[in-house]
Amino acid sequence: MTDTEPFRTLAEFAVLLQSFASEDVHAKKAAAARNAELTKPPGALGRLEEIAQWYAGWRGDAAPFISHPQVAIFAGNHGVSALGVSAFPTEVTAQMVGNFSAGGAAINQLCAAAGATLTVEALSLDQPTADFTTGPAMTEDEVVKALLTGWNSVSRTTDLLVTGEMGIGNTTAAAAISCALFGGDAADWVGRGTGVDDDGLAIKTRVVTTGLARHAAVPDQPLEVLRCLGGRELAAMVGAIARARVWRVPVVLDGFICTAAAAVLAKAVPGGLDHCIAGHRSDENAHARLLEALGLRPLLDLGLRLGEGSGGALAIPIVRAALACHSGMATFAEAGVSGT
Repeated sequence: MTDTEPFRTLAEFAVLLQSFASEDVHAKKAAAARNAELTKPPGALGRLEEIAQWYAGWRGDAAPFISHPQVAIFAGNHGVSALGVSAFPTEVTAQMVGNFSAGGAAINQLCAAAGATLTVEALSLDQPTADFTTGPAMTEDEVVKALLTGWNSVSRTTDLLVTGEMGIGNTTAAAAISCALFGGDAADWVGRGTGVDDDGLAIKTRVVTTGLARHAAVPDQPLEVLRCLGGRELAAMVGAIARARVWRVPVVLDGFICTAAAAVLAKAVPGGLDHCIAGHRSDENAHARLLEALGLRPLLDLGLRLGEGSGGALAIPIVRAALACHSGMATFAEAGVSGT
């Protein structure tokens, strides 16, 4: 095993997850003590105080700042796209990757505004995953390779990570994963994605229903759910979020697809998403339902449904602001202000 290849099988990845790092309780307590002495009434900064103490606990620093946020986008294609689940052809995935590289996408502008580094990984775009209505979406080797791509995408200097995705058909995969992990009917989790009409929505629902029936034996095995119903870009996000946990890097989750990928970790290991915060609630039908199931309260609700890590990137300045206030404000004693 090496640092860039710490697992070669899903079983080895599962073992790695069991050794997940935990937050630094001493740093979090010190951050809470500092917060109590800042020049403001108790609780006056609302959730910003909670965010700052959460971040401090994971970074092991009672008064940290954010200096190197990273937005990591992963792109992949899905075999179920051939069944008519999307309003766009799979060629759009590669075209959008080119747009990211050229700096022309929304996420490029949002990263620039947030002061974040953008990285993009395209995963075998010329080889879509298999159609999950007839068999597993990925072989074990394929899903492990995708997990490792995500694992190795996180920079060692990163101190806040956002994961995003691009992949025609991936709201279908996300709906299937969510339904397999949390139950209900396919219709509870399927939405319009890229903007399919009523006929397209019915097709997506049938595809997810068929896929769930085909893989009815895997719901109690989260990593198998990912392999059988997911996609390479979803697996890469799982790998990146796991690597961030090992390095105690806080993560801002993006929309429905990112959250569905993260849900695999939540089901695979207790507290698997303790280092994560929901950046926003998207306009995709089931995202609010999934956030509730995971116990995550989003920072923003702007009606977004773009993907690309856009909602997560928009939340970066909020986390930055929380830390700027927490670590930059004077205490009552420092400012010579009378406290309570």
